[in-house]
Amino acid sequence: MLRMTEELFRTDAYLDACDATVVAATPEGVVLDCTVFYPLGGGQAGDTGTLVMPNGQTLNVADTRKEKATDGQPTGRIVHVPAPSQNEALAALQPGMAVTARIDMSRRQRLMRFHTASHLLCHLVGQPVNGCSITADYARIDFHMTDPLDKAQLTEGLALLVAANLPVVVGSVTDAELDAQPQLVKSMSVQPPRGSGHVRTIRIGGAAPNDPLIDLQPCGGTHVRTTAEIGAVAVTKIEKKSATTRRVVLGFVA
Repeated sequence: MLRMTEELFRTDAYLDACDATVVAATPEGVVLDCTVFYPLGGGQAGDTGTLVMPNGQTLNVADTRKEKATDGQPTGRIVHVPAPSQNEALAALQPGMAVTARIDMSRRQRLMRFHTASHLLCHLVGQPVNGCSITADYARIDFHMTDPLDKAQLTEGLALLVAANLPVVVGSVTDAELDAQPQLVKSMSVQPPRGSGHVRTIRIGGAAPNDPLIDLQPCGGTHVRTTAEIGAVAVTKIEKKSATTRRVVLGFVA
């Protein structure tokens, strides 16, 4: 039975490095026993960074993905995909070797800020999501709706929620609780993973009696601790992608 990768980023999105042991190293990538690298999923891009060996040799990681079995199902292991021209470094990695896994934290922080901002946008729009893409350069969210959206109004709403400095808290609900509250699932295209008995959630606001709950939904992505950490963000584009889809694009304000 394959040993699953311990996902350290699930409990601490600010952890930028960890000591790990190589489980496997192939041209497709490197599997570690634990990692701070977030794999592509839930619309969020995979992390980049480095794996540093005991002799100081470095493997540059260009992407992070979830490993899949031959039947297409996830194995529970995470693959650190090497950047081009990394054959020598890849060959030096052997199962059992100790390495330091270090992410590009400046890039991760942009992903965290955009991902949290996308939750705020979901609150402001108030419609189901049928697709999203969270990158280090922009966030794109597709809403299932027919009504027009106002770019300036949404940008102003985001600014107010950012300024409110609301707490962003990682939690969980049981499968049964999620079944009893299907409205918590905002995405039409991706269902939260089940099977462990609990589903990870992100809650924004609602930490105190007078603190309004802004958002609560299942999410496995990485987020900032408070909305103030998002910084200045604006709606840069709104597109009508189909008769029932409105695409909203977010960007940071320089």
